[in-house]
Amino acid sequence: MSDVIRLLPDSVANQIAAGEVIQRPASVVKELVENAVDAGAKRVQVIIKDAGRTLIQVVDDGKGMSDTDARMAFERHATSKIENAADLFALRTMGFRGEALASIAAVSEVDLRTMMTGESVGTRLKISGSKVESQEPEVCVPGTNMMVKNLFFNVPVRRKFLKKDAVELNHIVHEFERMALVNPGVDMTLVHNESVMHQLLPASFKQRICDLFGKTFEHQMLPVNTSTSLVTIDGYVTLPENSRRRNPLQYFTVNGRHMRHPYFHKAVMQCYERLLPADRQPNYFLNFTVEPSTIDVNIHPTKNEIKFENEAAIWQILAAAVREALGRFNAGPAINFDSDAPDIPVFNPDVSAPHHVEIDTTYNPFESKPRAAVGMHKSPRGSQLDDWEKLYQGFLGDADTQGGGTHAHDSLLNQASAVEIAEGLDSEPALINIDEQFDGNHTLQIKNTYILSPSASGVMIIDQHRAHVKVLYEQFCQSLGEGSKAAQQLLFPDTINVTPAQNALLEEMVGELHEIGFDLCPMTHSSWSINAIPAIASGVNPVELLTCIIDDASQETSVTAESLPRMIALSMARSAAIKSGQRLTEAEREHLITRLLALSQPNFTPDGKRVIIMQSVDELAAKFR
Repeated sequence: MSDVIRLLPDSVANQIAAGEVIQRPASVVKELVENAVDAGAKRVQVIIKDAGRTLIQVVDDGKGMSDTDARMAFERHATSKIENAADLFALRTMGFRGEALASIAAVSEVDLRTMMTGESVGTRLKISGSKVESQEPEVCVPGTNMMVKNLFFNVPVRRKFLKKDAVELNHIVHEFERMALVNPGVDMTLVHNESVMHQLLPASFKQRICDLFGKTFEHQMLPVNTSTSLVTIDGYVTLPENSRRRNPLQYFTVNGRHMRHPYFHKAVMQCYERLLPADRQPNYFLNFTVEPSTIDVNIHPTKNEIKFENEAAIWQILAAAVREALGRFNAGPAINFDSDAPDIPVFNPDVSAPHHVEIDTTYNPFESKPRAAVGMHKSPRGSQLDDWEKLYQGFLGDADTQGGGTHAHDSLLNQASAVEIAEGLDSEPALINIDEQFDGNHTLQIKNTYILSPSASGVMIIDQHRAHVKVLYEQFCQSLGEGSKAAQQLLFPDTINVTPAQNALLEEMVGELHEIGFDLCPMTHSSWSINAIPAIASGVNPVELLTCIIDDASQETSVTAESLPRMIALSMARSAAIKSGQRLTEAEREHLITRLLALSQPNFTPDGKRVIIMQSVDELAAKFR
């Protein structure tokens, strides 16, 4: 029997590695900018063409490479940043694996020019699909100029699954912004198709935030600063009133490296728990500084997920620091005991009371029946103040029979946790039959989020927000399908501020939006005037509606004239639908359920999320056995 196991060629191995490290053009930008920063660059320029499909060029003024190093840099696991396994736990650089350049060269055409500081001649290296085509001396400026052309030219399947240019550009901009935040002292520029999207001068961390996301952030941010033996945390959180419903700006960095950390995110969210509605999230920009030996950055190919040795303790420190920042903002004015302000009057029983108020010195608050205060009108004998039990008569006894029991029952049910109720449901509950009968009586609202209603065969539990999204979506689709694309002029035009990536996407969609009924006019490179919206969206906040449409479009692979109306209908439905946590009257609940069950497919939202959970009588009976 012949042997079947063989060693893969380097070109194939590099393409496999590229599938993990280089997921899209934004991944190339991240790796090349990190290399520039590790090389000590103080100025980094990123030039993009066709959202990275045609060209990704990164120019820096770092220390450059020799001709030998330039050739070795594209070999797998060739790196200048570590020498042995122990160095993985003392990392102070962004890169360390030596896989990025090899992965990039495996799926693109690379043209590298580099020269070390102090040298008079540099080198130029050309690689195509891991194959070195040429290397020759060339006069160039100190630093490195890396051009990555025709990304995924030799992996057509990967290139086919790239999303449209506006979406890929959006990812590139987000990656650039993350790199700019962790390196505020570096001059950074982003250019797309010869249009400057970001031009950032070296600045403080706070100024860099304002340069990236707008000057309004200067008055929205609260400083966070704490230092312990385990971690130093500094940065900013925003005021509760400046929270966002969609796309909050939430950034964690550790030792100058961007990271995603859901556990620490939960710590920040808990600090805002009583300050924000359920559908809004705060913005935050927080930097962690720890000993490199206490974290592991080698657990994910993109190095964005990081494991901390002291996660639980740092969680507590982070939560305390954020609460302190919010507490300083919400605290009332302190009394200055050293001031010369007039004394605050304090009650003294030994001093005659002002305004002729008599004080009854024999008053005993612990008497079984309190007496009327001197100088006050005494309550008539037998009043409710003399008999507290009368205050509760009729509250519980006859409330239901008199039609006042619904609110009391709802209040009691709202005290139960919706999570506890959900935990008691089957993981795969039955779908509702479209012929299910709804009797229209005795609906209850759980946590102002879920509607509980009896039906002919059991109990329906309905997510009120998703139910309303489904109802409105069908209504909007029907109106658009019938040709109802009239525009409603706004009495006072609204202004929407957009990021550079959103601006590029909006420019691409403006023609289709006009056909739907929008009237948009660009004001600056970061703001648009909304003069009209579709008539069917009357009553919806125009800025929120357009923001929702942009966000949804950025997640689509392609937006066509045929798919745009349905996408806009879903965006409008999400914007106009009632939110979780909103109190509904009995009539409103019944009306919503009636409209939902009138649809042909009420069980799921247009994006596939469950709307109704059905529990039959037999399933309920089984839970009590």
